[in-house]
Amino acid sequence: MPANKVLSVLKYVSRMKKEFMLSELKNHVEDEMSIQSIYNEVSSSLFDLRLNAVPMGNDFRIIRAPGKENLVLSPEDKELMSSFLKFSTMPKKLQRLIEQYIGEKTSKDWDDPIVLEKIRWAIQSQKAGYWKEGKARKISYEKGYSILGYLAYQFPVYFIQFQHILYSMELDGLLKTRMKIVDFGTGPGTVPAAIADHYMRLENAEVDIHSVELYDENIEAYKHIVPEYAKDDLNVKIEEIIKANIKDLTADDLPDKVDMMVFSNVLNEISELSLDEKAALLKELSKKLVDDGNIVLIEPADKANSTELRRLMFALKGSGLNVYSPCSFIWCAGCKPDECWSFEQKNDINPPVLMKKLADCDEPFRYLNTDIKYSYVILRKDRQTRIKFKVPLKSKFARLSTIDKFAAKRINIVCSLMSGDLGDNQYSVYKVCDGTSRKQVYVILPFHNMNVENNAIKEVEYGGIIKIYDVLVKYNEEKDSYNLILGKMSAVEKVE
Repeated sequence: MPANKVLSVLKYVSRMKKEFMLSELKNHVEDEMSIQSIYNEVSSSLFDLRLNAVPMGNDFRIIRAPGKENLVLSPEDKELMSSFLKFSTMPKKLQRLIEQYIGEKTSKDWDDPIVLEKIRWAIQSQKAGYWKEGKARKISYEKGYSILGYLAYQFPVYFIQFQHILYSMELDGLLKTRMKIVDFGTGPGTVPAAIADHYMRLENAEVDIHSVELYDENIEAYKHIVPEYAKDDLNVKIEEIIKANIKDLTADDLPDKVDMMVFSNVLNEISELSLDEKAALLKELSKKLVDDGNIVLIEPADKANSTELRRLMFALKGSGLNVYSPCSFIWCAGCKPDECWSFEQKNDINPPVLMKKLADCDEPFRYLNTDIKYSYVILRKDRQTRIKFKVPLKSKFARLSTIDKFAAKRINIVCSLMSGDLGDNQYSVYKVCDGTSRKQVYVILPFHNMNVENNAIKEVEYGGIIKIYDVLVKYNEEKDSYNLILGKMSAVEKVE
């Protein structure tokens, strides 16, 4: 029987009954179909029909799922999430699945000295290619030991990193009780594994995870790790991978009514597309995004990738995709600086066993990857923004677009904090922006000037708004940027 006929039967029965066995559909179909065949025909439509299929022996119990509502975390949920992110340890089950995959691929124990040495070589090779520029820059996680090197070195950090992003979005009210998420350029499934792990800790939330990947060996690793990791949780559904090259995708290739699209450390690697072509691609794919959905773009925190991400953000201006965070336009003005290097930073991860084994050598620093630093943008179709604050009319704050007029003078400003502490033991250094600046602006807090009034800058989260009073402006000719020096009479006030 054609799939659309079977689906029609499912819709009919589900309207009549709140709960039923999938085998009941056999009474309504003309052809002799097995229960598994019926399930295969309808499984991809269950989420949109607000139906869940619970395995029961050789059958499935079909039950009505709750509607999509904003996900509100209970105090217990928040405590659980905060505890996980505080210790930042990859779950043991996931570590074992990666170790098992390495064993299967190499036909040796995952910690065999020869295997570990080849993984070390793959990591060094990837790192060497990554930091080259132009045509010499070649990044490959497509086959063999390059994938194993990625699983050992990049996967743990990106796994924890995306959970920080998810938790932040939850606290902002951007996630729902039922989510359909598509991860583009999924590789061996880092982001889907993070999403699955995150939702497995939530009792009253469901997620339907779709992924796009081109390379067969990445797909093989994905299938070994991600579905197996999530198989025991009925709230997490892992769909079949969409095998495609991201640059060739159209909206028709994607499922309908997507709540979140994720591009994690992938757009920077599509070197054959120009900035405008990448913007056009995102605009095209966003056709399948629900009106209150999110597109999450993540890139490494290095200067080249971070500034390129901001340029992409500016290229999307006027496309119908608006910036939710981290940028805030508190002067209601468009922002387009000559250069913008901005990134988020979180606590280091606790390295998994595999990473520790690789670091058990003469040069351990080469194989320990524990820093979480990343640049990101969240885009939405609606005009919702994370920061609602706007500078009041006739307020006595200087715009950073006019900062050149105030060199060697003291001023008051209001701005977003756009970095963690970039300084050292003598100076705390923070990048700031107010949505008008054309050059980089940094707030400098010398250790000897630190007091209760200005030390509040250390308590502000990335993207948070601060008012700074009586700060000295200095032009940095070498960097072609401006420094705002906090003195003992300066004051920093967080805007709630």
